[in-house]
Parts: sequence; C-alpha cells; structure tokens
Amino acid sequence: MHCPFCGSDKTDVKDTRTSEDGTSTRRSRYCPECLSCFTTVERVYLREMHVKKKEGRLEPFDREKLTRSIRLALHKRPVSDERIEKVVTGIIRQLETSGENEIEAKDIGEMVMDALLELDSVAYVRFASIYKNFHEAKDFEKLIGKIEGT
Repeated sequence: MHCPFCGSDKTDVKDTRTSEDGTSTRRSRYCPECLSCFTTVERVYLREMHVKKKEGRLEPFDREKLTRSIRLALHKRPVSDERIEKVVTGIIRQLETSGENEIEAKDIGEMVMDALLELDSVAYVRFASIYKNFHEAKDFEKLIGKIEGT
C-alpha cells in the first residue's frame, strides 16, 4: 500500500479490525518515511457493477456515492454511522446477489427509499423529495399520507 502523503510503498500496518458484520477490514497504517498515519478499508466485490442512468448512459457503481446520498438524507438525524454502513452494505449485497452487472438507477433509488422508510421517516421524505423531483407541497402531503397509512 502506497502512502497517500509521500507515495512511499513502505507502509506498516499498526492495527487491523474487522467490521461487526464481517464485510470489511479496516487497517490503521503508518508511513516510516514521512511519519504519517492513514486508514484503509478492504471490502469484497463479487462483480463489477454499472448503473444505467435514465437517459441510457452507463457509469461504474460507486459505493461512496450511495453512502453520500444516504448520509445526506440522514443529516442531523439520530442514526449511527454503524446503522448507515449496515444499510449501505445491505443494499450492495442485494445488488451483487441479483446476478446483474447493469443495474437501473431507479432500482437503486427504490432500494434506498425502502431502507430509509424503515430507518427514519424524515430521511425518507428528504430523499423522496429529490429522487421523485417534488415540485409543490401537494407532493409532500401525498407522500406523508402514504407513510401514515402504512
């Protein structure tokens, strides 16, 4: 592993920890050349996945983009980082085990909405308002009526 600060390939692992759900390994590393510390995360990827956008364009699946979207919806909500990571990992596992290499963006959006509905109703409404492109208050009223009806 190369040091992100000086580029040296002589870095040392100080500590290794496996995540609670066993899906990733976090390593604390140290660079003896520039004396910097940094962390790396290892995850298993079952297949190379691509997201098919509405207009037909393909782009590589990006775990960080999925995580950012969920974190943005959950901004200032009482949900721990561990629960967020569990949701992200769960969605990715569903995608990987589907057997598809090309996933429709709308399918990922629906999976996120389902996960947020169970996790936090405010985050669900936030995400839905962007994902479903709300234009007026009636859109919110309809969605909230749907939540209260479940």
